[in-house]
Order: sequence, then structure tokens, then C-alpha cells
Amino acid sequence: MCKELRDDSLQFGTFSRGALCPSRREKGLLGRKLRGVFFAGQGRGNLMSATLDDAKAATRGTSVAQTRPASPARYVFVDVWRGLAIIGVVLYHFGWDLNFFGFISPAVMFSGPVTIFARALAGSFMFLAGVSLVLAHESNVRWRKFLVRLAKLVAAAAAISIITYVLFPEGFIYFGILHAIALASVLGLAFLPLPTGLILLAALVMLAAPFFFETSTFDTRILAWIGFAANPPMANDFVPVFPWFGVTLAGMGCTRLFLSRQTAGHTSQKPAEGALTRALVWIGKRTLPIYLLHQPLLFGGFVAFTRLAAT
Repeated sequence: MCKELRDDSLQFGTFSRGALCPSRREKGLLGRKLRGVFFAGQGRGNLMSATLDDAKAATRGTSVAQTRPASPARYVFVDVWRGLAIIGVVLYHFGWDLNFFGFISPAVMFSGPVTIFARALAGSFMFLAGVSLVLAHESNVRWRKFLVRLAKLVAAAAAISIITYVLFPEGFIYFGILHAIALASVLGLAFLPLPTGLILLAALVMLAAPFFFETSTFDTRILAWIGFAANPPMANDFVPVFPWFGVTLAGMGCTRLFLSRQTAGHTSQKPAEGALTRALVWIGKRTLPIYLLHQPLLFGGFVAFTRLAAT
């Protein structure tokens, strides 16, 4: 408390070098102020020494800063990557709708390159889930922020399961990308205290396990989401824990390596520059609402277009 009082005094000019040798007219006022500082908690040390120290600090332009918890860094490239990924999702679903309404053939929509593109998009979001987990909660888990985000993901995932069950009961989404991100966020918390090498090793195991083990025992929706099903039930979006949580762990490990190579002078991030970068950052910060709204809008647009074309 005494530090704060002395800093405030320096800020408003109460103490100065001239105050160290006050005139008789100033002694009464200065004495009362010094006694006020004393009774506010100055009790230890010599008041004159403290005043000299503060005066010297003032002449050097320094002050005692209050300790505040550092806010998590937000890197522009993460938002840009996320923005590009959600744009890719919109393009993919536009193609899916073209196929659903008969404008392109399934051979085109589900060809090798398009399938690779779709998996790259899923991998981007799972990797970025790990990146965000480390950037936001590495030093200290911000439980309120984490739980609010988790609640939004769970609610959105449940809504997608319900809606797709009504529209496409045979291929409804029982464990899609939002389900996977929500579960990966929870599981990832257990890996935050672990060494980086162990996280990367776990990522490798998660990625490799489905190639070495699969069984028909997991061929039900109750178990297929784990990732060991030989023939998982059909779904319009399916992102099982194995191997995709391994991608999230890889994101956590790579982010740890990236941060460990950042010097103290490069920890602050510059604002986004350029109209395109700012636009991608804006989109990247709003991926969840864009994800939830774009397909109903696209699908509704195709329904309206086909009905108009039929008249």
C-alpha cells in the first residue's frame, strides 16, 4: 500500500527534490502528509530514504508497476488460417449442395481430390483447436472462458445432430467436426501439464492406432465415434476421436515449440495489415456462427432456385 501511495504522490507532483528541504511555511503541510503516509502503512524503513528513492525513481522516469496476469497472445496467422478454413468449408458444402440437387455427379463431388480437400479442412480445425488451447490456457486455465466456449460447441453439435436426423435420418451427423472439437478441448486439458515431447508422442500414437487396429465390434453409432470401427455407420460428417484427436495434440505440441522459440521482444503481436488480411481475421474470429448459418442459407437458396426454375 505504501508503494501505491508513493507512486500516486510522484504522479501528482507532491514529492519533488524541492520537497526534501521545505521552507517553514511548508513544514506543517509536509509533516501532515508524511504522517499520513506513515499511518497508511509506511511503518518500515526510514521515510526520508523512501522519499529519496522515489525522487530518484521519478527523475529516471520509472515507477512501480502493479502485477497483472498476462492476457493470452492472439496471433494474426491463427485467425487468418481459421478464416481460410471456414471459407473452404463453405466451398465444400456448396459443392455438396450442387451434388445433392443434381447439378454435378457424385463421381465429381466424392472424387479423390475433393475428399483430400475435405480431410484437410477437418485437419485444419482439429489442429487449430490444439493451437488455441495452448495459446488461451497454457499458463493458467481460464475456466469461465473455457466453459462458455465448450457450452456453445456442445449446444451447436447437438443442434446439428438433431437437425440432420430430421432431414437425413440415414446419414445424420452423430459425431462430426463440432463434436470432435468439443471433446478434444476437454481431453486436451489433461495434456497441458505434460512435456512437449510426450504430447507429440501421444499425437503420433493417436494418428497411427487406427491403421493397426479396427474391429466390427465398434460398427455401431454408440462406439464408432471412438475410431476403431471397421465399417462405421454412414454419416454426412464423421470425425472420430482416433485419429483426429491426434491432430489436436499435434497442434498443441507444435504451438509449444513455436512459443519456446519466441523471444521476449517478439511476444507482442502487430495488428493485421492489409484489407485481405483484416477480412480473413474478421472471418476467422466468427467461424462458429458462419459454420452454423452458411449451410442452411446455401441449402435454402438451392431449394428456392430449383423451385423457381421448375415453374
